[in-house]
Amino acid sequence: MAMGGNPVFNNPNAFRSQPQRSANAGSAMLAGQSQMSSQQLNELYNQPSAGPAQTGRMTYDDVIMKTMACLALVLAGAAVGWMIPALMIPGMLVGLVLGLVNAFKKEPSKALILAYAGAEGVFVGGLSMVLDSMYPGVAPQAVLGTVCVFAVTLLLFKSGKVRATPKAMKFFMIAIIGYAVFSLVNLGLQMFGVMDTPWGVRGIEINIMGIGIPLGVIIGLFAIGLAAFSLIMDFTSIEQGVRAGVDRKYSWTAAFGLTVTLIWLYVEILRLLAILRGTE
Repeated sequence: MAMGGNPVFNNPNAFRSQPQRSANAGSAMLAGQSQMSSQQLNELYNQPSAGPAQTGRMTYDDVIMKTMACLALVLAGAAVGWMIPALMIPGMLVGLVLGLVNAFKKEPSKALILAYAGAEGVFVGGLSMVLDSMYPGVAPQAVLGTVCVFAVTLLLFKSGKVRATPKAMKFFMIAIIGYAVFSLVNLGLQMFGVMDTPWGVRGIEINIMGIGIPLGVIIGLFAIGLAAFSLIMDFTSIEQGVRAGVDRKYSWTAAFGLTVTLIWLYVEILRLLAILRGTE
């Protein structure tokens, strides 16, 4: 759910009004210079330039604060889901609908994005409770794993060693479509009773050098890699948005994208740990 597809980042017309405002302000200042003293002019020119916050442009601080707000609601919803795991499926369905609505809206909606975070939190909390009751300790481990992957990915991005190049993004799109198709087919096989393993096709063991390894482990590692690269795409879009000076409201779009990716990453790590524990 990266922001790269948002037309604001690729639409130069969105910024044409900014130079015009500057020109109008300059004309007004020149017209009034004859009425100002030299001291007043000196004070005027010595004033600091307006920063992004004053001009209504998106900043990294905006994105951080809004992402924290979304994650706070995810945690609050997770607490509810943990206490009432029966809400897991309703939370998943509501979160799916709101996620699609937010993804296709041209203008970000603060209320819908926060509602998505809360609903997904209920789903994540219920899922965590169910799996943690089966395999004690997997939920805290998944949280730690998610934080570690996020931190490493951010450090690699900041160092410039990993970037969302056009070639890499094409590979990502092909891989994510393939993974989505696999997930839907696997879900269908489970729903219709074709696969009797708890994880569907993921539970099938394959022999590698005489060692039986669940297919879900390999697929899980692949999915975690996809989620990590999705974070790189999110970071890249945020960086481009800040540099382009897009409207401050799109920091909610950035926060939504990060929240979606972090939830996806957590669920993949949680499932991988549960599959590994199930083989013990």
